[in-house]
Amino acid sequence: MDALIMAGQLITGLAILVTLHELGHFLAARAFGIKVEKFYLFFDAWGFKLFSFKKGDTEYGIGWLPLGGYVKIAGMIDESLDTEQLTKVPEPWEFRAKPAWQRLIVMVGGVTMNVILGIIIFSFSLLEFKKEYLSINEVNKGEGIYAYSLGRELGFQNGDKIIAIDGKKFDRFDDVLSSRIMFGATVTIQRSSQTMEIEVPSNFYRTVSKVGRLNFIGFGNQKFTVSTIAENSPAAKAGLKQGDQIIALKGEKILDTEDLKSKVASQCNNTIVIDVIRDKKPVTISCVVRADSTIGIGYFPEAIENANYKMTPYTLASAFKFGTSDAMEALVSNVKGLRKIFTGQEKASDSVQGPIGIAQIYGATWEWPKFWAITGLLSMVLAFMNILPIPALDGGHVVFLTIESITRKKFSDKFMERAQIVGMVILLALMVFSVANDIWKHILN
Repeated sequence: MDALIMAGQLITGLAILVTLHELGHFLAARAFGIKVEKFYLFFDAWGFKLFSFKKGDTEYGIGWLPLGGYVKIAGMIDESLDTEQLTKVPEPWEFRAKPAWQRLIVMVGGVTMNVILGIIIFSFSLLEFKKEYLSINEVNKGEGIYAYSLGRELGFQNGDKIIAIDGKKFDRFDDVLSSRIMFGATVTIQRSSQTMEIEVPSNFYRTVSKVGRLNFIGFGNQKFTVSTIAENSPAAKAGLKQGDQIIALKGEKILDTEDLKSKVASQCNNTIVIDVIRDKKPVTISCVVRADSTIGIGYFPEAIENANYKMTPYTLASAFKFGTSDAMEALVSNVKGLRKIFTGQEKASDSVQGPIGIAQIYGATWEWPKFWAITGLLSMVLAFMNILPIPALDGGHVVFLTIESITRKKFSDKFMERAQIVGMVILLALMVFSVANDIWKHILN
């Protein structure tokens, strides 16, 4: 059942992204009077298809191979490698008969649609699911930030007030935990009466990916929700339950994971008093700490919201503003990530996800906020990947059309056919690598 839910989310997400991407090409082609012969969600490889119908000059359908989709534009060399019509004199409704600037718009139509879709999804998610945000001004007017273990290692301290990131002021506290900082940044802070700058290294995202963003910076001390309890452990005997929220030890607030571990470790072979919230009520539990500094629980950290802070509701305008910013940040993060792969700073095997890996990211539980967050991110990833200058991708066509526009010389049909074949070989190799990499990771796990 878990596999079915993951596969269902992946296919649903891909169906949305692919349909809108191809719709971008379709609408642009029709706007310039170009005939579109086919519009397919998923590939009808070797002529097999699940469903199809014809309306006007276009055949619409759903293929059996859920690895993408396509529109077959008359007079254009594409993945079908159908060059029969290219031996004839160009018809006015064919792609090849149109000026370069129109063909260029047709080719960027899919990427444009994915960017627009990504922005809409990010904006909608903020408005519908998050609903409100904490302004950095609220935190700065109050107690300032809480520097957890990773933050303290970089030089942040409790009470610091963050003024700017890379010299630019910002509004949402959430932006402190964004990839703007994770890939390296200069953070301007105010500490007492001094203004200081703290450099976040460009490889900081590696550390964060291992231990989590909640161990970096917050706006309050943390609570730890008990997720598992070992049988016959001190925690089980003391009466701790799954879902209990640990908020203090010995009456002292817990700053972060490291603080929790150190407080527990200081009481080895002794009894420690644990303050928890259970069903919204405070409960105090006395628990023995084993010699190995554990009490037999699994947990995950969450920030305790400060009741003194006033949250700002998202409006349609602010959700669109921040949604656009978040979508563009996702795009920039992909560019940075690809650059790190090409420069050897990251291994492709660690960074590239195939369909199996993406399905696992969606997870075995269908949660709409998570589904839309991942789908929005994938929309920006799809836009970025398609604009890469690889033959057979939109970006490859854009490169050729740009050169044609500058030189006023059109590439031959034979050259475009060979370029398409080269691009398809590259894409097939990437697909094989990503799937094999997913399987290998699954075996290792």
